Amino acid sequence: MKLELARVVRGTGRLGVLRGLGRTAQHSLEVPGCLLYTHLGAVPHLTQDTLHTLSSLPSVTQVTLSNIAEHQEVLEEFKDGFRKFAGLHDTLLYCSLHDSAAPCPTGYTTNKTVSVWGSGGRIELTVAKFMALQKAVQPDWYQSMADGETWQNNTSRKRVRKSVDRTLAHLDECLLAHQNSQELEGVEVFGVVEGGDIPEERVRSARETAKRPVAGFCLDGLQTGSMDQALRTQLIAAVTKELPEEKPRLLQGVGRPDEVLACVEVGVDLFESFFPFQVTERGCALCFSFNISLDPERAGRALPAGVVDSLLELNEDERDTAGETQHNGDVSLDDQTRMTSFEMNLKDKRYHDDFRPLVEGCGCYCCKNHQRAYLHHLLVTNELLAGVLLTIHNTAHYQGFFSALREAVAGDKLDILRRRVLRERKE
Repeated sequence: MKLELARVVRGTGRLGVLRGLGRTAQHSLEVPGCLLYTHLGAVPHLTQDTLHTLSSLPSVTQVTLSNIAEHQEVLEEFKDGFRKFAGLHDTLLYCSLHDSAAPCPTGYTTNKTVSVWGSGGRIELTVAKFMALQKAVQPDWYQSMADGETWQNNTSRKRVRKSVDRTLAHLDECLLAHQNSQELEGVEVFGVVEGGDIPEERVRSARETAKRPVAGFCLDGLQTGSMDQALRTQLIAAVTKELPEEKPRLLQGVGRPDEVLACVEVGVDLFESFFPFQVTERGCALCFSFNISLDPERAGRALPAGVVDSLLELNEDERDTAGETQHNGDVSLDDQTRMTSFEMNLKDKRYHDDFRPLVEGCGCYCCKNHQRAYLHHLLVTNELLAGVLLTIHNTAHYQGFFSALREAVAGDKLDILRRRVLRERKE
């Protein structure tokens, strides 16, 4: 795995291609980019056939041990790995510890174990059990075991220091077991950078992790709701200065477009794509604009075939029903499930006779064939088709945003993209 950088904007924002992915080293992934979010290998609401009607899907699929751990015995008996078990084809697997879209109770970490939470409850993992799971899953890359319970605002400096020490100790044990495992030959390990909201501990964690033979870095404990954006970008900027340029940085728990933009500007390469799933579960559709070209024909060519830029502007009533994208003072993890101003609430009665597509000009199947009124009807009658159509649109729209993001980095137009996304206009 090697990150080939084509451009670095203002010293930090990075554009490039992550090459040599997978055991055959034949896959690649553009950065800044995102992974494909799944539950047990399946994008929620979509079959594999429906999913692959979408264009420009990420080449890396994310699965989580919080979902997989309770199926360890079955996977060990199956022997051929999770990709074949789940019927996935021509995709890479990245295995993370937790699902960023699901709540993860704290207070269950010890010096020797971390806990994940599946449908059957808490599962305690030692390094030995964690590595046995990786052997059963057979991913292409995986996140090392880590103590990530320091995102709360009241976490003490002593607890944060202990988190960094534990995470480094877990990494050393994982790397030793990895190097002695034939089953994991050719698999890459991502080290985890912890440190809570304390800059010195963040820098120490990054510096020490970078000394280990890892392929990339997971920046943990910075998720939406754990801290405000200004502090997050300050911490990320401090961390990325300590990390080698040729290795990718994956940020966990951040998916909102405004936050993604801010984090890309300080050196983040990869994101999880759980945000469209959360929007779908709220019965909402993504509708923010991300066009950075004044020429509509050029803009249409720049985006994937499945997504043409949204030119929709929310009316004042819609803005009033949306959550704020900026926060003042303390924030909480409730922000992960709160409606944002990047989406429209299709359960609202105003849509019962609105016969426009979700987003004017969008080329996804949902927008080409159905109206807001139909989606409103499906939602209020609890039809399963609502989740299918919303997932198609939200996934396509989000991928279109990342395509525009890469175009903005390439053309040094991040300021323009930010104004489009936040619906700001120069007078």
